[in-house]
Amino acid sequence: MSDARLLDPGITPAGEDAWRALVAKTLGEKPFESLLKQTAEGLPIQPLYAQAPQGPAFPPRPFDAERPWDVRTLTAHPDPARANAELLADLEGGAASVTVRIDPTGQAGVAVGSAEGLARALKDVVVELAPVGLDAGFLGPKAADWLHAVAKSSPGAKLAFNLDPLSAFAEAGESPGPVQSHLVSAATVGVRLAQPYPHARLFLASGRVVHEAGGGEALEVAFAAAAAVAYAKALVRAGLPMNEAFARIALGLCVDADYFVGIAKLRAARAVWARIATACGADPLARIEARSSRRMLAARDVYTNMIRLTAAGFAGAVGGADTVQLGHFTDALGLPTAFARRESRNTQLVLMEEASVGRVADPAAGSGYIEALTDEIARAAWARFQAIEAAGGLVAALEKGDVAREVEAANAARGELKILGVNAFPPADEAPAQVERPTPVPVDAPSPRLPGPDGRCPPLKPMRLSEKYEALA
Repeated sequence: MSDARLLDPGITPAGEDAWRALVAKTLGEKPFESLLKQTAEGLPIQPLYAQAPQGPAFPPRPFDAERPWDVRTLTAHPDPARANAELLADLEGGAASVTVRIDPTGQAGVAVGSAEGLARALKDVVVELAPVGLDAGFLGPKAADWLHAVAKSSPGAKLAFNLDPLSAFAEAGESPGPVQSHLVSAATVGVRLAQPYPHARLFLASGRVVHEAGGGEALEVAFAAAAAVAYAKALVRAGLPMNEAFARIALGLCVDADYFVGIAKLRAARAVWARIATACGADPLARIEARSSRRMLAARDVYTNMIRLTAAGFAGAVGGADTVQLGHFTDALGLPTAFARRESRNTQLVLMEEASVGRVADPAAGSGYIEALTDEIARAAWARFQAIEAAGGLVAALEKGDVAREVEAANAARGELKILGVNAFPPADEAPAQVERPTPVPVDAPSPRLPGPDGRCPPLKPMRLSEKYEALA
C-alpha cells in the first residue's frame, strides 16, 4: 500500500516560539526561568533543546548487536565456597564475567589471603571464557599474583586485575606507606603480568569513589582521567610503551537512576579520554566499566531499588559502556540472596535481549539534550582535570584537599530530594526483604604496607542520598 498522506499528514511542525507561547500560558505568573534546572555542579539543564548541530567528539566503539556489552556480576560473600557458588550460578544464569571483591577480614569482601583461597572462590570458573576481575584495594598487586597463579599463565585468560590504589587511598584517607610507592608497586606487577596475558586489563582508573561520596559528574570524570594519566605514567616508567599503557587501562564510572545524565557522563568520559590519549599518541578509544551507584539505593522500601537499578543499567547500555555491573536491590541492607542476584543479572538480560537496548550504536547521538549535556560535562571535566594536573597530579590534589572540597560543595548544592518510598509516598506497610548475614571468618594475608611514612588525605567516605531522610522516618 502506498499513500502519500501517511508520509505527509499536512501538519505544520510547531516552532520554538509557539512552544514558548503555550508554556507561558501554562505557567501563568511563574517565569519561564522556573523550568531551568541544573546539576549539583551548576551545569545548566534547559527545558528545550534544538537538534544537535554535530556528532560526538569521540570515536565509536566496536559494535556487536548480539552482545553489545559485557554483563558482569560481583561477589563479596566472605566464605570463598559460597562466593564460588554465587559466581557459578550467575555465569550459568546469563552473566558473562565476574568480579571478586577481596577483604581478608571478610567484612567487605571474600575472605581471601592467598592464591589457594582465590582458587577456591574461582573453582570451575573457566577464565578463558569468562573474564575475571578483582577489587582488592591496596592488596591489588598481591591479589593480581594470586589470580596469575589461578590462571596459570594461559594467554587466552580474560583477566581484569583492576589495580586501583588511588581509589583506595581517596576512600580511606590514608595509605599503608607512601601512596606513590603503591603506584610503583602496582605498575611493576602490572608490567610483569602484561606479557603472559596480552589481553588483560591492568589498571582501573575509576571515578567511582567521587560519585559514592556525593561528588558531581564532571569531577567524577576528571578524577578518572587524572587517575588514568597517573597509571599510564607509572606503567611507562616501569617499561611499558605509552600506547600499550593506555590500552591496558579502563575507565570506571557510576551510573544511577538519572539516566540522561548518566548517558551524557559516559559519552563525556569518552571525549575526555580521546583528547588525552591522542595527545599522548595512544588509542583514542576508551574502555569503560560502568557500575551501578550505591549512593542512590534506599534502605526503606527496597523494592523501589529495582527501578533505580534498571534505570542505571539502561544508562550504562545507552551510554556505550563496554562492561556493566549492577548491584542488588538489597545492598543497602546486607549481602544479596540468590533471588536478589538473579533479579540483578536478569535486569541486564531483559534490557539486552528483550528490550533490544544496545542494538543501535550510540543511540543518544543527535539528541539536542544529550549532545549539549555531553559537551557541558566534558568541558567542565576537562577544566577540572587541568586543575588537578596543575596542582601536581591526582595524589597532590587529594592530599591538598582539593577533591574533597569539591565533593563537599556538590553535596551542599544538592538541596532537598524526593526519594520514592522514603520521603515521597512511603509505604504504609513495608514488605520485608531478605538478605544474607554471614559471620565473617578472617584469614591470614600478607600486609599491603610498604616502607616509608603513610600517605594522608581528607577521605571521600561513601554515602547514601536517602540516609538523612531515613533517619527522620
